[in-house]
Amino acid sequence: MSKQDGSGRVVTVEPTDDTSASILHLDMDAFFASVELLARPELRGRPVIVGHRGARSVVTAATYEARRFGVNSAMPMAVALRRCPQAVVLEPHYERYQEASAHVMRILGDITPLVEPLSIDEAFLDVRGALGLFGPPYAIAVAVRERIRAETGLVASVGAAATKFVAKLASGRAKPDGLLVVPAADTLTFLHPQPITALWGVGASSAERLERLGLRTIGDVADAPLDALERALGPANARHLHELAHGRDPRAVTPERQEKTIGHEVTFERDLADPAAIDRELLRLAERVAERLRRGGWVARTIAVKLRFGDFETITRAQTLAEPSDVAQRVAREARALYAASSVVGRGLRLIGVRASGLLPTGTVARGLWDDDEPWREAETTIDAVAEKFGRGAVRRASLLRDSAPRRGSVPDG
Repeated sequence: MSKQDGSGRVVTVEPTDDTSASILHLDMDAFFASVELLARPELRGRPVIVGHRGARSVVTAATYEARRFGVNSAMPMAVALRRCPQAVVLEPHYERYQEASAHVMRILGDITPLVEPLSIDEAFLDVRGALGLFGPPYAIAVAVRERIRAETGLVASVGAAATKFVAKLASGRAKPDGLLVVPAADTLTFLHPQPITALWGVGASSAERLERLGLRTIGDVADAPLDALERALGPANARHLHELAHGRDPRAVTPERQEKTIGHEVTFERDLADPAAIDRELLRLAERVAERLRRGGWVARTIAVKLRFGDFETITRAQTLAEPSDVAQRVAREARALYAASSVVGRGLRLIGVRASGLLPTGTVARGLWDDDEPWREAETTIDAVAEKFGRGAVRRASLLRDSAPRRGSVPDG
């Protein structure tokens, strides 16, 4: 895959009438940083980092000029500034990113109803039904990129292929500001020289096991005996990677993409070790998660906590509920129990996160004759109504009136 700094970029230069590459993957280039530069055009061409300047902050995004110094998202800000001391640091404005994302998704929806957003800044499109109106995939991708630039001032890269996996891989190779079309007939020629880490599902551990077998490229994986892959990775993972390595990916573009997780996390200026303060933070995060569950019409089957220590070691713990819930008190109770059982009580925490998953539509879950959460549910829905009218924070739990620790703010992570 192309490096995050844009080196190794490959693009389609000449227009092509090929219609087999009908799945597009569109990915906005350095999205958060690019949105910030709309308000600060004088910084274009300079290394810019988006994030807070606090000692415990991490990089939210970086321009390609900063990436060439080795600056990447999620990197500690202190490390980023050592690598690129001349970088300009801009505070993030998440509402601007949401607005820009909504504009881009509307543009995509004008081309085809088959749009599957993957995140705030990327989406798949199936353009087979749009070929008669707008021309071949190459022409559609060119038109979409030009319209996004004209209407938003932002830049997108696009990969076009016969499968979702190859389309996403192609958009990465085209970055920044590029378009790469991989016709179906050229799929294996494109895929097989790529490193094994380009395969979806291959992380550091899987890559190490594959490399022990002498496998370095996707082509090597395609040529490897399936039973050897199964011994190294297990049957399910082996078959998955074997199929991808042969260019086979049957997944369709799915417009209605259910939100899989809802979470919030907070990073502290100083490690937090006081159990009472941690207890308050877990409740605070649980409230944010439950509020989003109710607003979205979901209940969660599973609650998880994420705990990161001062040395960046991170652990997660999860528990499936007896009955799905959207009640903050229930989410907090499970989160506190997970923390208490984690064997790290008393150890300083750099970051705490609470996440809900296994989401189900609220109306599809029948409650028992006796619902322990009902009194809390009534109270929390009342708070929702007050917040709708007077703003979030108009009513707060007494236990949260006392602040626990200097923090960088609660950030949604799902």
